[in-house]
Amino acid sequence: MRTILDNECALSVDAPRVRAEAERSNMSPCALTLVVPALNEQDSLTGLYRRVVEVFGRRDDWELVIVDDGSTDETSDVIHRIVDMDPRVVGVVLERRCGQSTAMAVGIRQARGRLIATLDADLQNDPADLPAMIAALGQHDAVAGYRVGRKDGFLRLLCSRIANRIRDRVSGDHVRDTGCSLKVFRSEAIRSVPWFEGMHRFLPTLLRFRGYSVIEVPVSHHPRRAGVSKYGIRNRAWCSFLDLLAVRWMRRRMRRPVIGEIVHGA
Repeated sequence: MRTILDNECALSVDAPRVRAEAERSNMSPCALTLVVPALNEQDSLTGLYRRVVEVFGRRDDWELVIVDDGSTDETSDVIHRIVDMDPRVVGVVLERRCGQSTAMAVGIRQARGRLIATLDADLQNDPADLPAMIAALGQHDAVAGYRVGRKDGFLRLLCSRIANRIRDRVSGDHVRDTGCSLKVFRSEAIRSVPWFEGMHRFLPTLLRFRGYSVIEVPVSHHPRRAGVSKYGIRNRAWCSFLDLLAVRWMRRRMRRPVIGEIVHGA
């Protein structure tokens, strides 16, 4: 299992990145960061930005972090234009494609929010669902969305149901919709997760393994308006299964000792 922290594709140590992260860490925190990995989404990002502004208004207590995962279209140009329009938007452009988990990890490292939300760039996730998810968070550590009225074909839906059943059985955890990217986390919870390639599919389970409380709520789902899906049945099944075996290994190896007493000297 290769961790993202060891992945030279995205998180190799270089002076400009370290300086940029240090500068952002010294900035005051905000209430919410929306992290959006984007791959060849030039036709969706402006609409996504406008939708976020519609939902969260003109307040200054949120930020939008868009991570371009090595796109070959004009995604990076669109990100630059949005950043020029709104200082609440942060753009990160990876030099080459690294995968959704790495792009998400990079975005979370940049986040200043006390709460961190993740969503796809293609507008199939609706930012309008986020306020209700935040309200549902309560004393929990994370809220995971599950899509109702999914706008996918019969074969994709069938394969998703089969995959979810296999996933639940192997992992020992139950999550209704592992393919839904719309989630809200407390910053300290999501930053505690071990990051590895493919981990974005298992965030609720990984958090539960570490003792955090995760609830699930229904969210809307819209048809893709532009671009093409980056995942198909063939290119996802095998990799997802290998990642699932890694999750099962972590579950079996993880230990959570119960502290009965801590004694301090005078």
